[in-house]
Amino acid sequence: MELPADDAWLVRGYGQGAIEPGERPALLVVDLQYAFTDPDFPLGGAALVERAVENTARVAAAAREVGVPVYQTVVAWREDGSDIGLWPLKLPRLRDVALGSRWAQVDARVWDDSDVLLVKKWPSFFHGTPLHSLLTTARRDTVIVTGCMTSGCVRATVVDAFSNGYRTLVPEDCVGDQGREGHESNLRDVHRRYAEVTCADDVIEYFQHVPEEVPA
Repeated sequence: MELPADDAWLVRGYGQGAIEPGERPALLVVDLQYAFTDPDFPLGGAALVERAVENTARVAAAAREVGVPVYQTVVAWREDGSDIGLWPLKLPRLRDVALGSRWAQVDARVWDDSDVLLVKKWPSFFHGTPLHSLLTTARRDTVIVTGCMTSGCVRATVVDAFSNGYRTLVPEDCVGDQGREGHESNLRDVHRRYAEVTCADDVIEYFQHVPEEVPA
């Protein structure tokens, strides 16, 4: 991502360097579940999310081909809503995203049985899940964050990835949101601070150069 020369943050010292990916990446797929990808659900079917599904499917296939692990998450709760927290105050339709329902299932276009699936309750993929421990055990140094929504759970995951010390890439065409303004403004902001915003083709090219075995 290129920021304009007159960007107010850039001229004050933000975004001065690039985050170079490491040698042991992992792919994170955030909430590409039917609640957000199926237009039959009130929150689903946004054009940018559909684009994210199509491009994430390509990136995930390339990752699996070279042995890069794929970690998927969905947000879902018990049918009685006892673990839903404050979500319904702002998004009451999320009450319908119960464990076992269609809306809690990963969209088949991005899923493979070799993927690791973790259920989360909050925006960040890291919060309340064993993701950090799994990435540490697998000796990953880089994460590629894909999924939805850019302004919500994707951004939260990017911030936590940075906070946990992972080199973080965000392919712009593999993340999506309900509208373009929130999508683009949040990508600009994480590019200034926490991550490298790139594209699906660049990530796929990067995967081709990942060593098969890297010493611990």
